[in-house]
Amino acid sequence: MSRLLRLTSLSILTLGLLQAGNALADPTGLWDTEDKEGRVQISPCGDKFCGDLVWIADALDAEGQPKRDEKNPDESLRDRPLEGLRILWDMQPSGDGKTWQDGRVYDPESGKTYQGRITLEGDNILKLRGFVGTPMFGRTSTWTRAE
Repeated sequence: MSRLLRLTSLSILTLGLLQAGNALADPTGLWDTEDKEGRVQISPCGDKFCGDLVWIADALDAEGQPKRDEKNPDESLRDRPLEGLRILWDMQPSGDGKTWQDGRVYDPESGKTYQGRITLEGDNILKLRGFVGTPMFGRTSTWTRAE
């Protein structure tokens, strides 16, 4: 094999490996919340990602009715069931292949909406960071991919 052919083959192989290493991670799927009391389905919403609360461990109130979004600051939304509620939206790729940012995170326990980002660590760990103003002033929750 000529030296030029070997160098070309090596260059093509190296480029392929680099591109494979920079492939986008995939946050889609079911995720268990940190306390295992909820399950969130993350899915594409156009060119961004959204997350819906599809299951909660204690879904019924004392009267046996579905728990509602009672703490929502918008009174017209307080009758929505918590199951099925969109709690993540507008998560956009950051460019590093594993982080989505500039999104929003809704906390139904407080009724507050925060700026947010999600970061994948491997295939089965998702770090959700909710914050006000800058990520420095926030909290991170670690979710695991549901089996």
